[in-house]
Amino acid sequence: MDNSSNLDRIEIILCDTQDGANIGSVCRAMKTMGLTHLTLVTDRIYDEERVRTLALHAYDLYQNRREFTDLRDAISDSILSVAATRRVGKGRKTSRISPEELADLVGGLGAGKVSVVFGCESNGLSDEQVRACSTVVTIPTSDRFPSLNLSQAVQIICYALFQRLRPFANQSNVVSSKRTDDASSLCINELEAFGYFKNDDEAAFTKEFLASIMQRAGITEGEVQRFEKIFTKTHRIAIHRNSNQGEK
Repeated sequence: MDNSSNLDRIEIILCDTQDGANIGSVCRAMKTMGLTHLTLVTDRIYDEERVRTLALHAYDLYQNRREFTDLRDAISDSILSVAATRRVGKGRKTSRISPEELADLVGGLGAGKVSVVFGCESNGLSDEQVRACSTVVTIPTSDRFPSLNLSQAVQIICYALFQRLRPFANQSNVVSSKRTDDASSLCINELEAFGYFKNDDEAAFTKEFLASIMQRAGITEGEVQRFEKIFTKTHRIAIHRNSNQGEK
C-alpha cells in the first residue's frame, strides 16, 4: 500500500546541529525512507561541502530546507510536534511514545504537517524545546550505552514511519500548533480570571498540558471552539455565583 502521501507531510527539524556533516547524514537517512522535508532551527552557518559530502544524492533536501531561529516559529503551522529525546526530568513531559507508536498516532490524524524535532549532538533538546512540542518520542536503547548518533536516531524514526504509515485514515481538517496554542491561552486566561491558579508556574504548565492534549488528539476547528466555550462558560458561571453570594 502506497504511503507516500502520508510521508510527505512529515518534516524533520534539527535544532542547532553542530556539524554540517551530520546534517548531510540526516538528509541521507531521511531520503532513503521517503521523507524530504528538512527544517533547521539555528543561527549557525555551515560548511556546505561537509553537508554535500555526507548527503550525496540527498543534498537536495538541504538545498530546499527551511530555516528558523526559534523552534516555536518552526512548528507554528504543524498539527503535531514531537520531541525526540530519552532524557527525563522535571518539566520534560511524562508521556512518551515509541517510534512505532508515533507512526500509529500520525496515521490516525487528519491532513496537516507533523514535525519530529531533534536536538544538537552534545546536549540534545533543551527543557524549553521539549515543552514546546506536543509529545515525546523515545527510542529504546541499552542502559549500558544508550546514546545514539543524530543521524542514527533520525534513521530509526524515519524507518518506523516508512514501515507503518498508511494513507490517511482521517480526512478531517486538524488545526495547527498555533491554533491550539491560542486556544490554550484563552482557556488559561478564563481560569486565571477567577483565581484558579496558585502561581504563574502552575498556569504555564497547565497551558502546555492543554495544548499538548489538543494536538495529540488531532482536534478540528469546530472541536477547538467547543473546547474554548467550556472554559468561557465556566468563567461566566463562576462570576454569576460569586455575584449572587455577594448579594446575600
